[in-house]
Amino acid sequence: MGMRVLQLLPTISYGDGVSNDALAIDNILRENGYNTKIYAENIDERLQDKVNTIGSLSKLTDKDIVLYHLSTGTQLNYELEKLGGKKLVIYHNVTPPAWFAPYNHTLEDLCRDGLDGVQHLHSVAEYCLADSLYNKEELIQYGYTCDIDVLPILIPFQDYEKAPNRELIDKYKNDGYTNILFTGRIAPNKKQEDIIEAFSYYKKYYNKKARLFLVGSYGGLENYYLRLREYTERLGVEDVYFTGHISFDEILAYYHLADVFLCLSEHEGFCIPLVEAMYFDIPIVAYIGTGVADTLSGVGVGLCTKDPLEVAGVMNRLVTNNEWKKQVIAGQKMRLKNFGYETVSQSFLKHLTDFIER
Repeated sequence: MGMRVLQLLPTISYGDGVSNDALAIDNILRENGYNTKIYAENIDERLQDKVNTIGSLSKLTDKDIVLYHLSTGTQLNYELEKLGGKKLVIYHNVTPPAWFAPYNHTLEDLCRDGLDGVQHLHSVAEYCLADSLYNKEELIQYGYTCDIDVLPILIPFQDYEKAPNRELIDKYKNDGYTNILFTGRIAPNKKQEDIIEAFSYYKKYYNKKARLFLVGSYGGLENYYLRLREYTERLGVEDVYFTGHISFDEILAYYHLADVFLCLSEHEGFCIPLVEAMYFDIPIVAYIGTGVADTLSGVGVGLCTKDPLEVAGVMNRLVTNNEWKKQVIAGQKMRLKNFGYETVSQSFLKHLTDFIER
């Protein structure tokens, strides 16, 4: 049997960033003639024709390459070393468990176990690809001494060319309102409460005709979601919309509607929505920290403060100063080239080839 390049991950879902990265890598490997398969413990039923169960994984030889997606707690973190083959770890980051402690102990334990797994694998990984410089530095802090390269998540941009949900576009388009958007799971590390507070200042002092769309699932974090709803009511701010889990064409509609993308997250390994906002020419206002700083790399409007009045003022300037808005979008367009599918694909293949030859 010749060399195989096999991807392993604990769970493959429909639509999340890590799963999409695995599926995109699978396409590249197939297009370039590699013998490849994806294996996962938990498989979304919509992906069962593309993914195999871990139990069906045949014995690995020294020729085989294992691409292991590391992002959460799982027994796989401790079984990887027993599988054989050469180990290439793709690190997507693990959210610090403290963020979930007040809301969901299962998620807290999962992330704590995930970080233990990151620690454990420092002597197992023979090579690592990290989504961002922030993730690379985290691996080094955990004692990884193998070579580590930075490779952005593979994003198949042709998906964004699909038609947005017409009903939402018709409902909110061209009615004189300014639409502020954040997409991402409703989660404490993403600090949606800070977005709501900044929006309340923007609406009070700058623009009464404004809406905030918080697009993302709150499954598993219903307690945090309820606190956000209560906080919104306490502030007395109107026009804040929580979409919950929605279809892809609805997500596309919100990107088409947005005037400003506002991200005040305090922990991101990469933050795909920032790249999506670049793609849709939405000017970005973001708190600079963790993986956000690497993904933006100086474009958009980066903030070192989350003072709500200052955030509101920056949003107002973007909305009202067309020249500045154009400059911000032009910078984002330049940065977007670094995430081009072909660019990242070629970089991935080069890293893989170098690892195989070593």
